[in-house]
Amino acid sequence: MMEECEGTKKAVVIGAGLGGLATAIRLQAKGYDTEVLELNDRPGGRACVYEQDGFRFDAGPTILTAPFLIDELFALGDRRTHDYVDIVPCDPFYRVVFTDGSEINYRGGKENLLKEIRRLSPSDEAGFERFARFSERVFKRGFIDLADQPFKSIWDMAKVAPDMMKLQAYRSVYDVAASYVKDPRLRFIFSFHPLFIGGSPFQTSALYAMVHHLELKWGVHYCMGGTGKLVEALVKHFEKLGGKLRLSCGVTQIALEGNKATGVHLDTGEKIDADVVVSNADVATTYGKLLPAGASRRWNADKLRRTEYSMGLFIIYFGLDKKYDSLEQHTIVLSERYRELINDIFKRKILAEDFSLYLFNPSKIDPSVAPEGCSACYVLSPVPNLQADIDWEKIKESYADKILASLEKLCPDLRKHIVSKKIITPVDFQSRFQAWDGNAFSIAPTLFQSAWFRPHNQSEDIENLYIAGAGTHPGAGVPGVLCSAKIIEKLVPGVG
Repeated sequence: MMEECEGTKKAVVIGAGLGGLATAIRLQAKGYDTEVLELNDRPGGRACVYEQDGFRFDAGPTILTAPFLIDELFALGDRRTHDYVDIVPCDPFYRVVFTDGSEINYRGGKENLLKEIRRLSPSDEAGFERFARFSERVFKRGFIDLADQPFKSIWDMAKVAPDMMKLQAYRSVYDVAASYVKDPRLRFIFSFHPLFIGGSPFQTSALYAMVHHLELKWGVHYCMGGTGKLVEALVKHFEKLGGKLRLSCGVTQIALEGNKATGVHLDTGEKIDADVVVSNADVATTYGKLLPAGASRRWNADKLRRTEYSMGLFIIYFGLDKKYDSLEQHTIVLSERYRELINDIFKRKILAEDFSLYLFNPSKIDPSVAPEGCSACYVLSPVPNLQADIDWEKIKESYADKILASLEKLCPDLRKHIVSKKIITPVDFQSRFQAWDGNAFSIAPTLFQSAWFRPHNQSEDIENLYIAGAGTHPGAGVPGVLCSAKIIEKLVPGVG
C-alpha cells in the first residue's frame, strides 16, 4: 500500500461509477494519493445495486464484454480477477423473440450463429459472411487501434478520417446491416447493439458495427452475484492499493484558479485540494453544473443545450416466488415496429403504445441473487429522455403493468408471482445519477458526437481536469468506460 507522504500528488475522482473506479485504480497504482467521492450511499453509479425483500437487483449493466479490461485493473496490484469475483460466459448471448413467434439464439462462435441464420433465412448466409468481415475490419481500426487512444486535437481526427470514410462511418449501423442481409429479423440482429450504449441504430455511425465482432471474439459474460459484485471487488482492490472512497459525499463545484482545476468543494462546506481532478459524473452535469458559469468555452450552456443525449430507460425490477426455467438469462422481446418505434423514442420523443423490451433473468445461472426457489429479474423499456412531455409519476404504474402483462406470453401468470417490485424512470436517472435530461447513457453516439467530437478525456480548456465514463471518448458501455480510464492514465502526468 502506498502511504501518503510529503510531496505526494493528490487526485480526486468525482463519482464511483465503473469509469471512476477504474480511473482511480490506475491513478493510485501510478503513485497518486487518490480519493473517490460518491454522491450516493453505494458505489457503482449506474452499476449500483438495489436490495429489497431478499432480492439483489443490478441497477444497470448486466453484460460484460472484453473482460481483459477488467483483468488489467486487478493486475495493477499483482492480483487476478478471480481472486475477487467469478466472471462466467453466457450461452446464448441473447435470445431474441420476434412478433411472429420466431426466435433466434444469438450464440458465441461463428458456426453456431450460422446455424441460426440458415434456420431463419438461408439466403442471407453469404450476406452475413460479408457483414462479419466488415465488422471485423471496423473492430480492428475502431477498437484495437483507437479505443484507448486520446483524441486531443482536430489533427488526431484528421489522421483517421480517411480510414473512417473507407469503413463507411457516415452510414448508420442499420443501413450497413441492411445492405448485407435482407430478412428483417436479421437486420435487427445485426443493428440493435447501439441501443445498449444509448444510440438509435438509424443514427449511430456504422463504426459501432464493431460490437458484433467484439462479442464473437471475447464473448458475453456475467459476474456471479451480479455486476454489483464487480463494483465491490474494484472498491476492495482500490482500497488495498491505498485509495480512499467516501460515500454520501456530494461535490457542489470544481474549484478553479484561473482556468486550472485545483480541487473540489463539497456539500459539507469542505474543500479538498487536488493536483488532478477527474469527473466521472454525467459529462453535461460536469460542464453545466459543477463548473462556474462560463468556465468552459467549448462546452458552454448553449453547446450543452444543442447536444443530443441518449434516450431514457424505464426499468422494472421484480422478484418472483418461482423460477421460469425456459426463460434465458438475456431475452430481447421485439415490437412489430422497429424504425417507427425508434423514431418515437429518439426523434418524436413520445411514449408509444407499443414497446421493445430487454428482460434480464440472472437467476437462470445464479441462485445467489434471490431467496431459494425464487427469481430476481428486471425488464427494461427504452423510452424518451426528459425532453419529452411525460408525467412519469402519474403513469409509471400503469405503464409497468402493461409491460408485465405483455411478458405473460413468455412467462404465464407472471404478475401473480411477483412478490417484490421497484420501478425506475428517467426522473430517477436525473435525481439519483445527476443525468442531464434523465439520459441513460450520456451523449448519444452519433458520427459528429464520436471520437474528437465528444468531450475530451482531458478537458479542452480547464487544466488538470479529466473526464471519465460514458460521455467522453470512446463512449458508453462497460468496455467504453474502462477504456476512458486507460486514456486518462496516459494523459495524467507522472508523479516523479
